[in-house]
Amino acid sequence: MKIKEVADRLKISARAIRFYEEKGLITPTKGENSYRYFSEKEIWRLQTIIALREAGMPVEDIRKALQNIEGQDNEELQYYLELQRSVLFTKWVEIKHIIDTTDYMIDMVKKQQVLPLNDIYTLAEGSRRLREHRSSWEDKWDFDARAEIHDEIVLNEASEYKDYGAALALTVQWLAPIHGEKGLDIGTGTGNLAEKLIAHGAIMAGVDQSKEMLKLCRLKLPALETKLGNFLAIPYLDHKFDFVVSSFAFHHLTESQQALAIEEMRRVLKPHGRICITDCMIMDEDPTGDGSETRLIKLFETKGYLTKHQRINERLHIVYAVPIR
Repeated sequence: MKIKEVADRLKISARAIRFYEEKGLITPTKGENSYRYFSEKEIWRLQTIIALREAGMPVEDIRKALQNIEGQDNEELQYYLELQRSVLFTKWVEIKHIIDTTDYMIDMVKKQQVLPLNDIYTLAEGSRRLREHRSSWEDKWDFDARAEIHDEIVLNEASEYKDYGAALALTVQWLAPIHGEKGLDIGTGTGNLAEKLIAHGAIMAGVDQSKEMLKLCRLKLPALETKLGNFLAIPYLDHKFDFVVSSFAFHHLTESQQALAIEEMRRVLKPHGRICITDCMIMDEDPTGDGSETRLIKLFETKGYLTKHQRINERLHIVYAVPIR
């Protein structure tokens, strides 16, 4: 089949087909007068390329995805598709915030018949900071490399995981899921906490930034829905869950990112949805001090949550939060 016939069949331009050829994604046969001839396999590749481009996948990632498809490496292909979904959700969350900001401006103009320049600047600065917080996220801890030994470390309750079992048990006790409630575990790792909540009747989903952690999690809990993602752009639509939980992960965020993460948790929660965070925190013995445990409680309270807190050991704490407005 010649290039024009392929273009007509797939409803794309000949120029786009030549672009994919230049990038080495397709290799049509060249006959007399340098005419390109496309086999059914090349047409299939083009269809796949078009579908992945429609999803917003970069050309270089498409090249890797095609290699995995042809090599029947479905695991790696799934990773690239999940990575793309994570990127798209980040963009979607940013666009949603821009829409919310615009709606706020419209309401202000309706009520005041004017939009003060200072308010415009404040809103713009807020949007810029949120975008920077999301874009600054990176895995500094190389959890992919730690995945294979993760369960051995946590179950032995070594170093930062001291009292790990007791902490997870108390988390489940405080959440007290009703049978059939939907929960989300952020930073699920290999699924240890999600597994305990499932045993108590919850329908769980898990999010983690590490593909290797998720790989082990799926082996352990094949029925658990898992997605690649992080706290700052949770890959779910609004009002999906009855509760959100996280253990031994939240402390990896900066203070500004923690505030954004709580907003993201609230976005995916149903009205009155609850949050439970079990993590390493620095406790300030002075009530007027500003330890990480105190800051987190204050952060929840400023966002309209009622909290309860318990210290499990010198570093490990659990904070449970329920919205009151």
